[in-house]
This record gives sequence, structure tokens and C-alpha cells, in this order.
Amino acid sequence: MVRAYKTNGEILPGQSLPEGVQRYAAIIEYNGARYRGFQLQKHDKQTVQETLQNALSQVANEEVSLVCAGRTDAGVHASAQVVHFDSKALRPSKAWVQGVNTAMSRDIRVRWADQVSAQFHARFSAEARSYRYLISDQAVSSGLLEGQITWSKFPLDIEVMQTAAEALLGEHDFSSFRAAQCQARHAIRELQAIQFYRLHGGLIVMEIRANAFLHHMVRNIVGVLMAIGSGHKPICWAQEVLLAQDRCAAGVTAPASGLYFVAAHYPEHLAIPKIEKGPLWLPDDLNLVGHRQAAKQ
Repeated sequence: MVRAYKTNGEILPGQSLPEGVQRYAAIIEYNGARYRGFQLQKHDKQTVQETLQNALSQVANEEVSLVCAGRTDAGVHASAQVVHFDSKALRPSKAWVQGVNTAMSRDIRVRWADQVSAQFHARFSAEARSYRYLISDQAVSSGLLEGQITWSKFPLDIEVMQTAAEALLGEHDFSSFRAAQCQARHAIRELQAIQFYRLHGGLIVMEIRANAFLHHMVRNIVGVLMAIGSGHKPICWAQEVLLAQDRCAAGVTAPASGLYFVAAHYPEHLAIPKIEKGPLWLPDDLNLVGHRQAAKQ
């Protein structure tokens, strides 16, 4: 049975878009500080999706809706969020980039956009997602980076945090790290990588990759690891929290301000370009500017 076409829906192999409809993808950067999150909300228009869809609709001269690779919460940022949308409008890449950027405030930017295969789906085609979480443990919080990083009033030992984090790698039930309002059908996720770096100026970066993430999963992991890194909890606590499969077993949720969606990973044949993870002042390879902390053996 052939599945009926739905705007922005998954197009299976052998199926095609309706005549005159093109599928486009775009890579988006945004400062989430003044937004209520990415996803549309019924009673609040101050979302990234609402703002972006309005700008896309202006350029397309028709109503445009979109799908993203991974929703972000209020206050969370992105350097390489991926979206796709279907439209009858034939526009060159330059129009989708420059035209849409002109129609939005400067805290949301389209970095790349182009027509893609009908089989591309920003969410379902992604094999994994990556985030970076930025923390400063300087004696005084940064005024210049307010709303863009998280400040710890306690010094953090990233060697201890890295060791604790190793217990979370692999496929597990991450119920202890999901928000109470998480709508995912189950909490099984595969955490593929987690790595801490200490850079100049007291900046700590955690880079984390999984096949998919639960609501607040990254921030809850950071909250647990910061408690361990500050010496308030033992290294074994991370594994104890994981095995409890109970959100009440974990600690506080780390602030949204330090979290960045930095990559959605797709098969090569879909030809989605790899954009620098950022944010802007950070290179793709953090080994070039910081000390990578290996776990204790």
C-alpha cells in the first residue's frame, strides 16, 4: 500500500514528491537566549521554528512549515541545526540563505540551504546527533558570555568527570536522565561518545554524541557530572544514577545556557554538507586548542 503524501513527511524509496513540489534542506545557527525553544507553541510565538517559518514563507511567497533534526529547549543554542521543508517555490540557494536571513532578526541565521533528495528527512535520516556543553569554573562568572555558557562556582576536575562519564557509554535505559515531561516512547538510547576538554581561560567543553537524545538528557548528564567534578558526589554516582532508571535518583538539571546543538550526522549519499561545529570561537577539533582528558584506566 502506497503511503499518502504528507507535507515534509518521510518519502520512502520508490516514492516521489507530488509534481511541482521540491524538498529543501537548510543548516541553521541560532542564539536561543530569548526564545522559548525551537518547537512551535500554541500560545507563544517566540520560538525559533515560528520565526524561521515566517521568514521562509516570505521568500517562498507561500506558507512553509519545516521539520528539524532535534528540538532544543528554551535558552539552548545551535551552531548547525538541520531542517527540511517542502515547497512549490523554485528558489536558488542564495535566495534561501540571504533572503531568509534578511527577513529575520540576527540571532537566527541560515548558514546553508539547497534542494535535496526527496528521501532526505532531517529527523529520520539522521544517524546521530552531537551537542557541546560549555562551562566556566573561573572564580568570577563571565559578563561577556552571559547566557552563552554555564558558570560553576566550584572548581571542576575534568579527569574525574571523564572517568565517571565512561559508565554512561553504550546502549542503556536513560530514564534517570529524561525530563518528567519527555514524550519519547522509551528511554533506550545509545551514547556513542562523551569527551571533556579544558581550554584556556577556564573554559571546559563537553562534547557528546548519541543516536538520539531524550528531553533534558544532556543537561541532566551534565548536572550529574558537575556534582562529581566538584567533589560533592563520588565517581560511582554516575553509574548508580543510570542503573536506578529513576529521574529522582539524579541531581539538578544543568542550565540551558551552556548547551549547543552542533551536528546532525547523515549518510554520505544524502550530500548534506558538514558545517563547523562551533560555536564560532571553537574549532571542529578541540584537541588543537585544549587538553583532552582521557578516562582513568
